[in-house]
Amino acid sequence: MLIRLRRRRARERGFSLIELLIVIAIILIILSIALPKMSQSQRYGREMKAMAEIGTIQKAEVQYYSQFNHYGTLGQLGPPASSGAQEGADAADLIPPGLATGSSGGYNFTVTVTPSGYTVTALPKAFGSTGKRSFYSDESGVIHISDKSDPATASSPTVQ
Repeated sequence: MLIRLRRRRARERGFSLIELLIVIAIILIILSIALPKMSQSQRYGREMKAMAEIGTIQKAEVQYYSQFNHYGTLGQLGPPASSGAQEGADAADLIPPGLATGSSGGYNFTVTVTPSGYTVTALPKAFGSTGKRSFYSDESGVIHISDKSDPATASSPTVQ
């Protein structure tokens, strides 16, 4: 009787190897379902941030134009290079420093100034990974989108 009781307690102490393997297999199945959805939602978040950053650049361009009577590049819209330097046409401090360098949230931004306006493009740093869409806008304020590897242009569909 005592031997039987000891055997039962020995079996009840922990999980068997099969039970642990089943739990690990279930966890791996759940992860294989969840990880692609998580990376997809992160990519959508970066794309939404890129569109918001284009809006920030557009507002900064309007402010810059009202002060200096012409449109500015990313560097001109950004803060002064040194902390004690004065704001002015070369550094208006209208956008954050990270965006002024041309890179933010998995996207590379480019502002091209023309005599009559400006264009803004946002391209994913790694197409398909950091983003699957590129964006384009100009002084009209309309954002155009392309889901191909080619950059968006003025003739691309607009964001609805």
